[in-house]
Amino acid sequence: MIFTISGVPGSGKTSVAKILAKRLGMKFYSMGNLRGKMAIERGLTIAELNTLGETDPITDTTVDEYQKELGEKEDGFIVEGRLSWHFIPHSVKILLLCEPAESARRIFESERSQNGEQNDEPPYKSVEDARQKLDARLASDHLRYQKHYGIKNYLDATHYDVVLDTTRNERPEQTVEQILSALHNR
Repeated sequence: MIFTISGVPGSGKTSVAKILAKRLGMKFYSMGNLRGKMAIERGLTIAELNTLGETDPITDTTVDEYQKELGEKEDGFIVEGRLSWHFIPHSVKILLLCEPAESARRIFESERSQNGEQNDEPPYKSVEDARQKLDARLASDHLRYQKHYGIKNYLDATHYDVVLDTTRNERPEQTVEQILSALHNR
């Protein structure tokens, strides 16, 4: 069985996927981390990599081809990535949503707690600054996914088996429990 976890920035995709993988004894892959590493290697933020990707599809297709191959060759893993559901269509597809103000707060707090560690997020001056930059990132995502793959809205709930709003969840473990409950009830 393969689980794909998609969602908006700050919804808890990576944290939830790691915890769920550990609970189920499965491998974990992060497409966001691969793209983040690609950005850092190029001396870019993730937003800058996304802007580059609006004209150069290689910034997306490299990671997307990798996850497609994973889905064809492996089983028994969890992958987080915005388009993982698309590239591994036989997976159990999970979408995590979060209200924009809460997403921005989470990412701002996370970036502040990095203590100077190199990461792919741009520096944020405030939660509002984070929200504006996240809005721009989502707009770039939508543009690239439409242009490269013909996907009009990756957040369309009809693409997914389980859709959860994590806005009120204080811990990723709560979201994991909600996923397991939803899967049990299917």
